[in-house]
Amino acid sequence: MSSLNLIWLVKSGLYRIYRGKLLLVGIARQKLGLDMLLFYLNQWIYQLFLVLAGTIWSTRNKLVWDKVVIGSFWLKTMSGATEMHNSNGVEGMIPEDLAYEVCRYSLLKRSSPPLEIIPIKQSELHKNGVNWRERAKLESTEFSFLRFLTPFLANYENWAMFVDCDFLYLHDIKDLVELVDDKYTIMWVQHDYAPKETTKMDRPRANGVPEEELASMVLYNCGHFKNRVLTPEVVNKETGAFLHRFQWLEDDEIGEVPFVWNFLVGHNKIVEGDQKRFPRAIHYTLGGPWFEQWKDCEFGELWLNELVEYKKVIEKKAF
Repeated sequence: MSSLNLIWLVKSGLYRIYRGKLLLVGIARQKLGLDMLLFYLNQWIYQLFLVLAGTIWSTRNKLVWDKVVIGSFWLKTMSGATEMHNSNGVEGMIPEDLAYEVCRYSLLKRSSPPLEIIPIKQSELHKNGVNWRERAKLESTEFSFLRFLTPFLANYENWAMFVDCDFLYLHDIKDLVELVDDKYTIMWVQHDYAPKETTKMDRPRANGVPEEELASMVLYNCGHFKNRVLTPEVVNKETGAFLHRFQWLEDDEIGEVPFVWNFLVGHNKIVEGDQKRFPRAIHYTLGGPWFEQWKDCEFGELWLNELVEYKKVIEKKAF
């Protein structure tokens, strides 16, 4: 481990411990129940474990992000410790929960760098005093605005990626990490996308926010001073246009990654024989095979095969 990494590890450890103390103080002041106290304590202990274990991955002699924030609903998860409904971990899940689990599984299965995967759940953030914004009628998911808390959830340090739960990863995310450039505040796929469909995830589309698809997968330079504007206060009060159009940034501060990392089903097309156009992350933006009406969608078989594999892994862990 280089001296730079060691210095960062110590600095990060002190910050995480300090932040853990703040969380515990916040719990005492809010007089939360035992369940939430244990949940917070588990988060603090895990952060301390990360520091002691030194889970750092380096590329080109510099530190790179190790966090992935996935939009999801109810799962109490901290870097892979998942609470399931029952023994097989699948029956009884609502469709979006299953989409999250398969997305997470596809990421971890193929990733060579270590990943800390943090699900976004509105109710938990509400209990923690981080979210108090009411969900609008045109929000297709409950994390339409919460996604912008990614730098906050990543402690405003290093790089982190937000990704919707309706993704399926087919490639090692290491190759995406290698595209990260510190001169940018964020990086994303710059889709030229004007959907004809009027519904999304069984809800009306937010036609007034054309950048909604762009925000479905964003690499955040969390340590960049401009992203420190994304505090809970700002995310809870600012307009959808301000957030989804990234109005706190200039155009030249936004970097681009190849569209294959946010391959929109029904929009992007594969060119036979051209590996550069083959999807590395499929985005079932209109609806995926976890919904009955979308089980025969394009690339649906790939997701269903991944689900079968995920079920087998869960069943083995149950015994």
